[in-house]
This record gives sequence, C-alpha cells and structure tokens, in this order.
Amino acid sequence: MAETEAETKSVTSRMRQRPIVRLGFLLISQSVIVSVICCTAGVLALLLLPVLAMNTYISENALMPGSASSMLSHQEILEANKLVRDIASLTSKPAGAAVESRGLIAQYMSNLGAEVNYHKFHPRSNQFHPLHFFSGPGSEAIQDNFSCSLYGVNTVGIVRAPHGDGKEAIVLVTPYDSVRGGVGEALSLGIAYSVFSLLTRVSWLAKDFIWLVADSQYGEYAPVTAWLRDYHTPVFGDLSSLNTEMCDENENIFKLKENSIPERNISYTFRHAGTMAAALVLKVAYRNEHFEDTLSIYAEASNGQMPNLDLINIVNYLAVHRQGLRVKVEKLWSLLEYKWLRILGEILESLGKLAKSLNPDWKFGISASDYVEGTATLASSLYYQALGVPTGPHGAFRDYQVDAITLEISPKYSFNNKDRRSDFLLQGGRLIEGIIRSVNNLLEKFHQSFFLYLLTSPGKFVSVGVYMIVFALLVAPLPLVAASLYADSNDLNPASRKDKKPINFDDLGGLLKSWKWLNSVKRVFVVHLWGAIVSLLPYFISQICDYTPTTNFLIWISLSMLILLILHQILGSPYSHMREIHSQEGEWALLKSVTISSLFIGLSLMSVINFATAEIGALLIVPTTLMAYPLKLDIKARSLRSLSRMICNLVLGVISFPPTTFFLLKGVLEGFKGINAGDFWNWIESLWAWNSATYLYIGMVHLPCWVLCVHILLHSC
Repeated sequence: MAETEAETKSVTSRMRQRPIVRLGFLLISQSVIVSVICCTAGVLALLLLPVLAMNTYISENALMPGSASSMLSHQEILEANKLVRDIASLTSKPAGAAVESRGLIAQYMSNLGAEVNYHKFHPRSNQFHPLHFFSGPGSEAIQDNFSCSLYGVNTVGIVRAPHGDGKEAIVLVTPYDSVRGGVGEALSLGIAYSVFSLLTRVSWLAKDFIWLVADSQYGEYAPVTAWLRDYHTPVFGDLSSLNTEMCDENENIFKLKENSIPERNISYTFRHAGTMAAALVLKVAYRNEHFEDTLSIYAEASNGQMPNLDLINIVNYLAVHRQGLRVKVEKLWSLLEYKWLRILGEILESLGKLAKSLNPDWKFGISASDYVEGTATLASSLYYQALGVPTGPHGAFRDYQVDAITLEISPKYSFNNKDRRSDFLLQGGRLIEGIIRSVNNLLEKFHQSFFLYLLTSPGKFVSVGVYMIVFALLVAPLPLVAASLYADSNDLNPASRKDKKPINFDDLGGLLKSWKWLNSVKRVFVVHLWGAIVSLLPYFISQICDYTPTTNFLIWISLSMLILLILHQILGSPYSHMREIHSQEGEWALLKSVTISSLFIGLSLMSVINFATAEIGALLIVPTTLMAYPLKLDIKARSLRSLSRMICNLVLGVISFPPTTFFLLKGVLEGFKGINAGDFWNWIESLWAWNSATYLYIGMVHLPCWVLCVHILLHSC
C-alpha cells in the first residue's frame, strides 16, 4: 500500500511539471545533439553575417547632411595655401622649427580673432600596471625621469558660437609633428585652417568650435590624451609657471618674440568650451591612389567601443555624394586571396539567385565579390574591436564618452603637384565644413543610431541584434552540457541510468546534498587563481633590466610553470591524481562540468565589456571545452568514434592555446617568415599598455580553461 502511494505521488509530481521544466530536462538529456547543432549553426551564422548586412541610414533627422550649400570660398583656400607654404618652409630649418611653427600657427589663429592658448604636456608611461584596468582615463602615473626635452606643446584655438550658450563644443584635431612634420601634416593644417577661418565669420554656428593642433612628436595619441585629461580635470594657473624646476633654456616654448602675436587673444592658461558633442581627427597621407582621392575612416576605440553610427553615416554621405571621394574602411587584405572564401561566396550568390527566382521579394544573397570584400572588412572590424586598442587618436575621446572618428584623406596626385593643391584643400575643407554643420544641428548628443555594430563596407553594417546570435548559439550549449555532466556524475540523468527508471524528484533534495563537486570546484579555483597571478607577472618582469622580447616571453613561461608547481604543493595541483582510498567514478565529468560553468560565466561577463572579444573567444575555446574527454578512455575504447574524438581533442587543444593561436593567425595573415617567440610578448605588451580587457580575458578566462581542458584530457580516470 505504501509503495502504491509513493508511486502515485511520483506520477502526480511528474504530471504537475510545467512544460518549460520538461523542455529543460529534454535538452539536458540530449545535450550532445544540442551542442553539435548550436556550434554548427553558430559558425554558419558567422559566415552569413556579410549576407545579412543592412545598408546604413541616418537615424537622426536633425543632422540633415548636405542640406545647405557650402560657404567655404577661394579666399579661405588662399589663406590656407599661404599657411601650408609657411609651415613647409619652416621644416627646412631644424633649429628652432618647433617653436617657430607653434608661434606661426598661433599667429594665424589669433589674426582671425579666435581665442588661442598653449597646452603643455609630457608623455605618460605606458608600462603595465594592474590597477589601470579598473581606473578611469587619465589615471596613469607620470614618468619620474622626464627631462625638459620630453615636453610637447599643443596649440589650441577656440571660436565662440555667436548665438550659442557655450554649453556644447565640436572638436577638430590635426596631429602635427613640429620637429619632423611633412607636407601631409601641413596640408591637414591647411584644411583645418580654412574651416577655422570660415567659422569665425558665420552666423549659424550654435556650438563652440575647438581646433586642437596636437604636438605629435611623441606620438599622435599622447597629446590628445593629455589635453582631454586637463580639459576634464582642469589645472588652474599659468602654464609658464608649471614645473618651475625645469630648464630655463626651454622657456622660449612659451615666451614668444615681442610683437609677434597680438597678446589680447593669447593665453598660457588652459581654456575651456562646452561639453563635446563630437570630435574629428583629420590626417592627410599620400598612398599613391591610382583612381581617385580616397577617404579612410578609423572608428575603433579602446575595448571595442565605437562611435555612434550616425557620425560615420554623415561622413560617408558627404564624402561620396558631395565631394566625390572614395570612402574606405580597414579590411584584412589576406582574406581576399583565399579561394575557399570565393567559392563560398559563389555558392551564396547562386542560392540568392535561386531564392529570388522563387519569390522576387526575397532579397537574399549578394555577389561573390561583395561577399569576399564584406567578409574581409567584417573580419577587420571584429578583430580591431576585439583587440581593444584604438586605431587612431580618436580613441582618447571615447574614453570620455565623446563620439569621434579619424579621417585620413589620400589624394590621387602627389603632394608636389601645386596646381592640384588648392582643389584638394577646397575638397577637404568642404567635407569638414559639412560634417561640422550637421553636428551643429544636433539638439542633444548622438543617441538615435547604433553604438554596437560591425562594418562590412562604408555603407553597410551588421547590428548587435544580428551578430549577437552567433555568440548566443556558441554559448547556449554550455549550461546544458554542464547540467548533463553533473546529472550523469550524480546518477540523475535517466538516459544514463542503468536501470532506466525515471527520477524520483522527492529524493532530489537529498541527492543535491552530495559534496563530491567541491573537489572539482577547488581545482578550478586553483587554476583560475594561477591565471590571475600569471596575468600580473608581466608587471614584475618589466621591472627587471631590459631584456629582449623573446627572453621576457621565456621568463614568463618559466615563472608560470613554477607557480603552478608551487600551487600544487600548497593548495593541491589540478594535475595531481585522486589520492583517495576509493577513487570517485566520473570525477572528470564533475571537473568538466565546473570548468564549463566557469567558462560560461567568464564569457558572459566579457560580452558586457567587449562583445567582439567574447565572440572570438567563444569561437576558439567553446569547442575545445565541449569536446574535452579523457584520452585514456578513448584509447581503451579503440573505436573509430573514439579515435576521431581523440584527434579532434588534440587538434583543438593545440589551436586554442593562446600563443599557438597568435602565431597561426599571424602566419595566415602576414606570412610565417620572420615569426619568433618575442612577437607574442610584443603583442601582449601592447594589450596591457593600452589597458585592453582582452588581456584580462586571456589570462583569467581563456588560459585557465585551456589548462583545465588539458587536465581532463590527461585525466587518469
């Protein structure tokens, strides 16, 4: 009678289960099939992203690009040409050229009635420091061993809006190396000056305009970062009295010749304008373009941050439809040569034609050439976002939540062609004027369009709502497989039970009290602790005397292995065997379950910080983790399935090891000639120098999970 009542209760409890619960148990029991389907679908979805790209469009109606005729006249171009000639003549005089060029630019600004000031800065240290990953912009430590010669001076001109309230501003940056400046930098100054001259006399300007001539003798990023840091955390006082302990012979940096500049508009005190609505970085470079003048757009900032897509859209629209420029974005050129990619493009093109023949309203598929170009561009966009390193000085603005891009104009003709110079200055000036006029129309910050996107061309993009599907498909099997492995190890899965009896859920609470998983949790914790220590090692290695990158890399590996052995002695190594009287059956399954759970948490957190890094990381480490299976069991099985799984595990284990992944990608993209171990150290060094979150992901998520997968492969069972 009691047994009958128990069976009745069990049946009743199963009948009362909600459909979502039954679906969950079904997915867990079929986790292998679900994993294969999701991972395959994720890779296919990634390959289909160029096909799913949409045409860009301007979301903010207030921008109205090209709605007004350009007001830039030949008079401004004549003055800009004069500035270019004066700057070019100073480059032939190395002695004192830096001071004279700054004075010359300030004089041109002041003659227009603008407010002019100098901003003194010195380069900041880019050495690794662990706390910089969790601090705001501008928190770097100042170098202690600076000298007078290491200081640069930015020249800043401000045009106040005649009918504005001074609460907003637009910034234009022109990097200029006052020591080694070339004709390209002089032309960028000429374009900026022509626009600056126009804005001093227009009545439609509603936002203050700031022209920053960044002293790029120590790099293009350092002067912009220093100026932004002081702009948002101002230092009151005269710049000429700053650091009075400095050498007297460099006082001419600030003390210009008497009567050379009208003193009424020159200030050595930092000047401010309103909150920055947008920023442009303008550069001119000669790339020997064979067909037409081109405009290259660089948008990636630190840790995958991107400017609002509307800013890129108005630049693309004005450049193509108003100035006749050919707009380009970065792409991985080596992908254009792969035959398999072109074959895939041809297949998709054929499928698109077939779909259109069945229903003309179906617009699926693109041409094979567009697919290859789009894939190369999308791969570049995904790579640079995942890298977390800015592609230009505009990245400094995104750290302060200011939308900014770098524009690099490349003329078709040589810089020495003086007949073409005026036309080039007029073309570039009208482009910048149109962009400023559109941003000037904004009543609020950019917010209508996308902030998370991947570009497949200057006029096409993949929004986050599309490319996040790839990441979701890749990580979806992780919790299911983790739950299935835990259920199998605790004999909770009916599909794996020998008696095939259904689970008695009345006893589930008792079963969950099992503490067998604590040993696996301890091992996973130890390895992740080791990963955190390994991530901090470069800081201490960099304090040692300067060694070659290869030596530093070898020291890093040696110390990492030594620390792992020390943790083995203190906390218990993840590679040590079970030292128990009775070894727990399925212990490796529990370890794999906890490893997968930690990977799922790590990838989910990384997707919040840098989605591109999480997506590439999931593509590499998820298959490795899901496939991990003890080699000893595969060898004992001696079947075709076990042999195939063993080969896949070995291949995936090698490919997903971070240094191996780096060398393989570098070889595929740039060639295998000249690759050495020091290249990986240089790459890692660039990541920590730019405070890239990808560095933390590699050290604290990817590498520990890879080590745990290797441990599972080598498990004694």
